[in-house]
Amino acid sequence: DAKHLVPNKMRDFFCTINLDQEEVFRTQVVEKSLSPYFGEEFYFEIPRTFQWLSFYIYDKSVLQKDLRIGKVSIKKEDLCNYTGKENWFMLQPVDSNSEVQGKVHLELKLNELITDNGSVCQQLVVHIKECHGLPLINGQNCDPYATVSLVGPSRNDQKKTKVKKKTSNPQFNETFYFEVTRSSSYTKKSQFQVEEEDIEKLEVRVDLWNNGNLVQDIFLGEIKVPVKVLRNDSFQAWYLLQPRENGNKSSKTDDLGSLRLNICYTEDCVLPSEYYTSLRNLLLKSSDVQPISASAAYILSEVCRDKYDAVLPLVRLLLHHHKLVPFVAAVAELDLKDTQEANTIFRGNSLATRCVDEMMKIVGKHYLKVTLKPVIDEICESPKPCEIDPIKLREGDNVEINMENLRYYVDKVFREIVRSSISCPTLMCDVFYSLRHLAAKRFPNDPHVQYSAVSSFVFLRFFAVAVVSPHTFHLRPHHPDAQTSRTLTLISKAIQTLGSWGSLTKTKLSSFKETFMCEFFKTFQEEKFTESVKKFLDDVSSTESKEPSGVSEPVHLKEGEMYKRAQGRTRIGKKNFKKRWFCLTSREFTYHKQQDKEPIFTIPIKNILAVEKLDENSFNKKNMFQVLHGEKPLYIQANNCVEASEWIEALCRVTRCNQKRLSFYHPSAFLNGNWLCCKATIESTEGCARCTADVPADTQIEIDGDRETERIYSLFTINRSKLQKLEEACGSIAVYQGPRKEPDDYSNFTIEDSVATFHTLQQIIDIIEKLNESHEKYQKKRSSSAKYGSEENPIVGKVS
Repeated sequence: DAKHLVPNKMRDFFCTINLDQEEVFRTQVVEKSLSPYFGEEFYFEIPRTFQWLSFYIYDKSVLQKDLRIGKVSIKKEDLCNYTGKENWFMLQPVDSNSEVQGKVHLELKLNELITDNGSVCQQLVVHIKECHGLPLINGQNCDPYATVSLVGPSRNDQKKTKVKKKTSNPQFNETFYFEVTRSSSYTKKSQFQVEEEDIEKLEVRVDLWNNGNLVQDIFLGEIKVPVKVLRNDSFQAWYLLQPRENGNKSSKTDDLGSLRLNICYTEDCVLPSEYYTSLRNLLLKSSDVQPISASAAYILSEVCRDKYDAVLPLVRLLLHHHKLVPFVAAVAELDLKDTQEANTIFRGNSLATRCVDEMMKIVGKHYLKVTLKPVIDEICESPKPCEIDPIKLREGDNVEINMENLRYYVDKVFREIVRSSISCPTLMCDVFYSLRHLAAKRFPNDPHVQYSAVSSFVFLRFFAVAVVSPHTFHLRPHHPDAQTSRTLTLISKAIQTLGSWGSLTKTKLSSFKETFMCEFFKTFQEEKFTESVKKFLDDVSSTESKEPSGVSEPVHLKEGEMYKRAQGRTRIGKKNFKKRWFCLTSREFTYHKQQDKEPIFTIPIKNILAVEKLDENSFNKKNMFQVLHGEKPLYIQANNCVEASEWIEALCRVTRCNQKRLSFYHPSAFLNGNWLCCKATIESTEGCARCTADVPADTQIEIDGDRETERIYSLFTINRSKLQKLEEACGSIAVYQGPRKEPDDYSNFTIEDSVATFHTLQQIIDIIEKLNESHEKYQKKRSSSAKYGSEENPIVGKVS
C-alpha cells in the first residue's frame, strides 16, 4: 500500500513493477484515494541481468497520459538488505537523467606514438562496439547514438557516432582517437596546458542518447572510465549504463508520499549437477532414516529460523525425485506422537503441515482452477450483497436477502468442491491416504479423526484459503475490492465449517464466536451436507484410480494477451502485428480476437516442432519468440522479458516429448527473400542454429532440482552455527543420560536418537565444506577472468 500521495486530492492510482525501465507487472487501479491499498503479490523468475528493481506510482488519467507520481528504486546489490522484511520507502521524484538501463561494450587502448620530430605522444583509442538492452521510448525501439568524450580539468573533447534506427541493441563499431599528451615541440602555452592536464585526472565518458529528430534528444545513460586504469594495455569490457550524477539532486523528496513493500529476493550460483550428488542423495534418503528426526531433511527444518525457508526447496526437491509422500508420512507420524487430542490434529505449523501446504500449492494449481475459478469469477464480476453481521450492515441493507445471497454462494462453492474429487491430483490423494491411516492408527477409538485429518488440509488449508485470497492462487488477476473480499471471507468461513467433519451437530453451533454465523448455520442442519463431505473425503483419500472413462479434459496451462505477426495466409492479409488473446492447454495452442471468444487459429501441441527466441533485428521489436509448426512460423511479441520467458518455458515443457521436434532452427525471420541470420534464400532451408537444450517434461510442475539443492546448501551454510550447536547437543546427550532439570541451549531441538543425529550432522558438515571449496574455486576462476567494468553474472535470481 501507499500513503500521503500527491497531489493532495482523491485520485486513481496504480503501481508498476519494473526491471530497470521495463515494466513487468502492474497492479489494479485503486480509485479515489490518497492512501491506496493494493494488497497484491507477484512472484517471478528474472530472465536477464538488471541493475534496479523499481516501483512506480501512477496517477491514472482517462484522456491524457498517466502521470508518474514517484518511484522506489532498489539497486540489485541492496535487495538482500530488504528481503523478507516489510519496509516503508519514501517515494523519489522521477528524473529523466536517472531513468537508465542497458550496457555498452567498449574497447580502450593507450598507444605511444613517435612524432616526426622524434618526440613521444600518447594516443587514446576508443572503440565503441555495441549496446544491449536499451529502453523502449514511447513503447517503440529507440534511435540511439553515442557521444564519446575525453574529459579533464582543461579539456572536453567530444565525438559522436552515427544514429542507429529502431533498435535496442545497436551495433556501432566505430573507433575514435584522442591525443592524451602533447609533444615537447609545443609552445610554452601548450606546455602549460600539459602540466595542467594530469593523466590521473582524465576520464573517458560515453553518453547514450535517443535521437529525437524534431524534439529534444533523450538521455539513455552514461559510463565513465578513468584513463589511468588503462596504462599501456588494450582493454575491453561490458559496462552497465549509469544515471547522471546530478539526477534528482535538485528535487524535493519529502512530499511525494511513501510505499510499503515486502520483498523476497534470492539468487543462487548453481554449479554443475555432479557437484550436488552427495547432498542430494543424503536428502533423498531422509524418509528411510530411523528416526526421521535424525534425517538431513528434518535437521534442515530444525536449524532454519523460519521453517518456510527450508520447506519450499525441500518439498520441490522431494517432489522432483518422487520422494515426497514417504517423507510427509514419516514427519506426520512424528507430529502425531505429540498430539494429545484428536480435535487438534494437524492444526499447528509443524514441518508436516508446512510440507503438505506447499505440496498442495504446487501440485493443486490446476485442480483449484477447474474447481473454483468459474464460481469465483461469478462472485467477483457480479457481486451480490452478503453481509450478515448486524454491526457491519449499512443503511438500507436487508439481512434476510443478504443471507439468501450468501447461502446461494456457499451452496455453489460447496457443490463444486464435493463434486471435484475426480480432478484431485493423484499425489494429493496419496498424501491424504497416508495422513488418514496414520490418524486412525493414533486415535483408534475416534471414528471421525480419519476424516478431520484430511479435511484440516483440503478444506481449511486449501479450498478455504483459495476462496479468501483468489489472486494469490491465480484464480483472479487482482485483489478483489473491499465488499467482495468481505463476501469471500464469509464464504471461506462457511466452507471451513462445512468441511470440518463432525462440526454440524447442535453442540458445535454454540462454539461459534459470532452469533450471526451461528444463526446462518442453523439453515444447514441437513444430513446431506455431512454425507457429501464424508463421501468427498473418502474419494480424495483413496489410492484407487478416479479417472473417468473416455478422453480426459485438457489441462489449462497458461493464457494472456500478446502481439502476433500476421502470417500472410491470405493474399490480402497484411503482415503487421495484432493484439490477440493466447491460450495454452495440454492439447493445443490457440489465439483469439478477445478472451472467451472462439479461437481464430489453432496449433495442436503434437504439431509444434520447436519454440525459440527470435532475434530483435528481425522486426526491431523486443521480447519476441517463434512457434515452429507445419505451416509458416508464428512470430509472437510478449509484453516484457518475464512474460516472454514464461511462455517459452511453458510451450517447451508441453512439447518436449513431440516426436518430430527440430534439432536446428533459424534465430531470425525470413524477410525479403532470405533468412536474416544465415542469408539463405530458400525458405525451407534447414536452420542454422541448434535448438536450445531440453527442459523438464512435467507440464504442471516446474522444478530445477540442482537449483533447489543449491538453495538448501545455502541454508545449511547460513545456519552453520546452529548445526554446530546441534552437534554439541548430541554429544552432551550421549555423555549424560540423566534427566534435564534446566532449559538448555538445545531444548528447542528434536533429538530422539543422538547417535544417529550426530552421524547425519557430520555428513552434512562434510558435504557443506566440500561445496564451499567448489564455490570458492569457481569464484576465484570467475574473478580472475573478469575485467574491470564487466557485469556478466551467471547467477540465477527470483523475486516475489
